[in-house]
Amino acid sequence: MSRSERLLSLLQVLRRYRQPVSGKTLAHEMNISIRTLYRDIASLQAQGADIEGEPGLGYVLRPGYLLPPLMLTREEIEALVLGARFVAQRTDAQLASAAREALAKITAVLPADLRQTLHDTPMIVGPSPAQTPPAVELAQLRLGIRNEQVLRITYQDASGIQTERDIWPLVLTFFEGARVLVAWCCLRQSFRHFRIDRIIQCTLLDQRSPKRRTTLLKQWRQENTIPERLF
Repeated sequence: MSRSERLLSLLQVLRRYRQPVSGKTLAHEMNISIRTLYRDIASLQAQGADIEGEPGLGYVLRPGYLLPPLMLTREEIEALVLGARFVAQRTDAQLASAAREALAKITAVLPADLRQTLHDTPMIVGPSPAQTPPAVELAQLRLGIRNEQVLRITYQDASGIQTERDIWPLVLTFFEGARVLVAWCCLRQSFRHFRIDRIIQCTLLDQRSPKRRTTLLKQWRQENTIPERLF
């Protein structure tokens, strides 16, 4: 691995950490000596990377530093194309448009040979199973998640019984045969997994969830897994 490749790889590693990480850990991941790591950190800082920290305290890469597009490998390009195609086919119109725009921006800055790789990638997404069109917009659910707003929904279970519930939305999950909203249900006082095609009506309330989404997500991951059979 050349020195320039090593520096770019070090940036990639730093981007994975939100909190300061020790030089020893970074050197181990990079398979280099601690002295080489310190020199590489200093080189990146001299080139404008906003890396804070020092030996003994750890290092963190502050947001805003962009990696050069040439860092993308063919495998990374194929992964991006496959993911964008999945989003374009399986989500809502807004996300589909955003996926196509993102690919266009990536294409514009790639060198010619890699640009051709993007166009010719053999990765495709197969047709999705037929699903009942949802009565609510996924964009509205995503907005509720993003803003940590309370949603008031009318939900119809597998038996056809409808209930009105106030929920704190957390996660949207996309299965082959269903789209699922994970949320805290105020009616049941527990986490619930709501099939989107069974949400009859949804209203964004002018009210924030009493608990932060990050806190609820941590609790949900500790207590729950998405069941195979969704109610």
